[in-house]
Amino acid sequence: MNQFLIILKFELQHYFKNKIFVGITIFLVLAIGIVMFFPRMSGLFKKESEPAGKEEKRVMLVTAGTEEEAEALEQVFSAAFEDYNVQATTEDMEAVKEQILSGEAECAFAVTGPVSYTYYVNNLSMYDGNMSIADELFQNIYRMSAMVEKGIDPMEAGSILNVQIEHEVENLGKDQMQNFFYTYIMIFALYMVILLYGQMVATNVATEKSSRAMELLITSAKPSSMMFGKVIGSGLAGLTQLILVFGASALFYNLNASYWGGNGLIKSIFNVPLSLLVYMLIFFILGFFIYAFLYGAIGSTSSKVEDINTSVMPLTFLFIAAFVVVVFSMSSGNIDNMAMKICSFVPFTSPMAMFTRIAMSTVPIYEIILSIAILIISAFGIGIFSAKIYRVGVLLYGTTPKISTLLKSIKNA
Repeated sequence: MNQFLIILKFELQHYFKNKIFVGITIFLVLAIGIVMFFPRMSGLFKKESEPAGKEEKRVMLVTAGTEEEAEALEQVFSAAFEDYNVQATTEDMEAVKEQILSGEAECAFAVTGPVSYTYYVNNLSMYDGNMSIADELFQNIYRMSAMVEKGIDPMEAGSILNVQIEHEVENLGKDQMQNFFYTYIMIFALYMVILLYGQMVATNVATEKSSRAMELLITSAKPSSMMFGKVIGSGLAGLTQLILVFGASALFYNLNASYWGGNGLIKSIFNVPLSLLVYMLIFFILGFFIYAFLYGAIGSTSSKVEDINTSVMPLTFLFIAAFVVVVFSMSSGNIDNMAMKICSFVPFTSPMAMFTRIAMSTVPIYEIILSIAILIISAFGIGIFSAKIYRVGVLLYGTTPKISTLLKSIKNA
C-alpha cells in the first residue's frame, strides 16, 4: 500500500508540475472565461430587461409588375417578415441585384405571378428560411383568392386560413432537444479526457521502459502497485482538469447570466441536473480505468515510444467507434435503438452509451445498475489482467511480443 501511495504521489506531481498540463488547463479556463464574459464586454447580447427592436432591421426588397402591386405586397410581406425592413421597389432587377451585392439590402423577392417568384440573395445561408415563409404566404393568398371567387366572404375565408390550433405537451420523460447540447458537451469531454490520458499512460510507461528506468523501478515496487498508481494518478489528474474547466464554466456563466438575456441554447447547456453530473463522474471513472489499464498494459509491451501509436491503434479505434455510434444515435433522435441498448452493457462502449441514454431518455433503473455493475467487474478484471501483462511486458525488450507469447509468459510467471 505504501508503494502504491508513493507512486500515486509521484504521478500526480508529474502532472501538476508539467508545464503543458498546467498551460492547457489555464488556456481552457481563460478561453471559456472570454466566451462567457463576451456579452458583458461587447454588449452584443441584450439583457432581459432591455426592450426589443432597438437594432437596425435588415432590408428586404419586394418588386412586382406595377407600383400598386409592389406596395400591396410590401404590407403583406411586412406582416410575415417582422425581422426585416420590407421595402417596395419598381427598379429594374439589375439595380436590385446591385443593392444586394453592395450590402444595402440583404435579399429581394421579384413576384412574377400569383404563385411564382424569384428570390435574390448574396450567399444563400444553409439556415435561410425566407423561401419557406414566402411559399406559405403565397399559398394562403392564392387560397383566399380562390375562396372569394367562389363566393365565400373574405372575413370568413381569412378566419378559415388563419385558424389557431391549441395544443399542450405533457412530457413524461426527457426533453431530447433541451438536453442535446449539454449531453454532447459532456460526452465529448469524456471522450477527449479518456483518450488523451489513456494514451499518456501508455506513453509514460513506454518512456520509462525505453530509458531502462523501469528495471530500477521494478526492483523497488511491485508491478501491480506501479500499474495502479500510474492509472489512478492519471485518472485523478484528468478528473481535476475536468472539474476545473466545468467549474469555471459554471462560475463564469452565473456571473454573466443576465447579459446572455434569453439565450435558450446557453441556458440549456448550463441547466444540467445534479444527478446527471453524478452519473457522469461514475461512468468517467469506470470508463477511464478500463481503457487506462489496457493502455498501460500495451505501453509495457512496447520497447520504443515510437511504437506506441501503432500498438494502441486497435484500442483507440474501438473507443472512436463507440463515440461515433453515440453521436449518430443522438443526431438521429433514436437514443434507444438496438445498437445503443447493446452498447450500454458492453464495458468498452457503455461509459458513453449508457450515459447518453440516461441524459436523453428514460432508462429503467435496473438497466443502469446492471451497466454499472458490469463496468465495475470489468474494471477490476481488466485491471488484474493488465497488471499481469505489465509485470511481464516491462521486462521484454526488442520487437513487440505477440499475444500468444504474452499469455504464455503470464502463465509461466
